Amino acid sequence: MKRAWFLPVLFLLCGSFLATSQVLQGNPGGAAAEFLVFALLAGVCSPLVFPRSIGALEAQDRSAADGRPIVFWRPGCTYCLRLRIRLGRRARQVHWVDIWRDPAGAAAVRAANNGNETVPTVVVAGRPHTNPDPAWVREQLSRSA
Repeated sequence: MKRAWFLPVLFLLCGSFLATSQVLQGNPGGAAAEFLVFALLAGVCSPLVFPRSIGALEAQDRSAADGRPIVFWRPGCTYCLRLRIRLGRRARQVHWVDIWRDPAGAAAVRAANNGNETVPTVVVAGRPHTNPDPAWVREQLSRSA
């Protein structure tokens, strides 16, 4: 849990420090702009951008029942963020598993990627696909619907 929030908190602390130095130099407008940039970076890197994560075992059960893909991800991963953004509203239809919160999810990713925790790893019909094209994932969602 602590790892997931490390980067967003670091961005907020850096933004606060830089904004404080700008205010002390007499530039409150620049301080607000800098802090806003760092706050946006913190928000984008936080787990709040992603739908609620579930455990790997629960995701496998749900996927077997409804045929929807499972996405194994971790906070701070730019490729995971790209996938999330490109899926748009359809991202809520996918089963998301945060590998930093779920050891079984991390083990599944390592098994699929020769011991590496490469994310996003998308599992469709029991077959893992590492860092697939978001358009392909949307296509898989259309097939499962």
